[in-house]
Parts: sequence; C-alpha cells; structure tokens
Amino acid sequence: MYYLHLNEETELFFDICYSEILSIIPSDYMPAMENNMTQIEIDYQFMQRAIELAGNAGVEGEVPVGAVIVLHNIVIGEGWNRLIGQHDATAHAEMIALRHAGRTLENYRLLDAVLYVTLEPCPMCACAMVHSRIKKVVYGTPDTKTGAAGSIMNLFNYEGVNHHVAFQGGVMKKECREQIQAFFRRRRAEKIEKKHIKLP
Repeated sequence: MYYLHLNEETELFFDICYSEILSIIPSDYMPAMENNMTQIEIDYQFMQRAIELAGNAGVEGEVPVGAVIVLHNIVIGEGWNRLIGQHDATAHAEMIALRHAGRTLENYRLLDAVLYVTLEPCPMCACAMVHSRIKKVVYGTPDTKTGAAGSIMNLFNYEGVNHHVAFQGGVMKKECREQIQAFFRRRRAEKIEKKHIKLP
C-alpha cells in the first residue's frame, strides 16, 4: 500500500493501492515507461496515446479529440469524443476521461492527476477539470473558437475559484492539428460527393 501526499495545504492523503489500480486498468492502457525518460518524453508518450484515442472518434464520425488522465505515470482514465454516438452534448473526450478516472479511483477528486488532450479544452471541460482538482492539463493544438486555456479565455486560473490548474499547450501540436484538419477535409469531400450523386 502506497500513501501519496496529495495536498500539502490541507494535508489530505489518499491511499492508493497500485496493485488494485493495475488490476482495474487493462495492460494496453499503460505505456511502458523508462526510468530515465525526461518529462518531455513522458508528455509525448501520453499525448501519442491521446492521438490514438482521437482516431477512434474519427472512425465513429466524431470530431477526433482524445484524452488521457495519468496519476504518477499510471493511466487512470481515457476518453474520446462521443457526442453523436451517445446523444450527449457533454460527451467530450475530457468529460468521458474524467468519469472513467473517477470510477477508477472511486473519487471524483483527481488530485495530482495530469490530463492530456489533443485539443485545447472548452469552457465546459475546463470547469469540470477545476472541480475535479486536476493538477495539470497538457493539450496539443489550440482552439481559437472556444479555447478555455488562454486562446479565448482562461478558466484554469480564474480568481473566483479555489483551485487553479496548471496548463501547457503545444505538445505534438502539428500532429493534433493535422488529425482534426484531415477529418474536416474528408467530411467536406463526402458532402460534395453526395451532392454530385443527387444530381440527375
């Protein structure tokens, strides 16, 4: 049993049995981690996993966004966009990953956890991350329309809330951006093709 110090100010401790976590999470959720990996390498490895998950969304006809939540380099939650498939406006990749992580730990407070996501979070997801006490968010490409991590607004460091979330953007930015752009190119091409098919 490992007792992890989660919050020095409130001296909260959350006991996590790693053997139990490992039994809950499928082995393919857990990338092989090297002891001598730099933080940049770790970020790239988990962002690569988020990109893979985003691919699932694209296959399902959803905007390809994927998210991974990690606690001390162990994946505790994953998700990808499923708004259309689940008929749920809140089924963003980050929200699904937060729910998954909460079930894994049996606690909605995800203290010390890091969330990786391919697209800058929207206001809804950012507020959920603040409420869940996520420690840090690492995102790939910025969202210039609804980005809530600095592009349009910054909800992670809003003065009116009692928890602030650190954030970092631009990790595998090119790959994340190209994945989304390719999806919309395909969708536009499909719409044009359908119009031609309907012509007499």
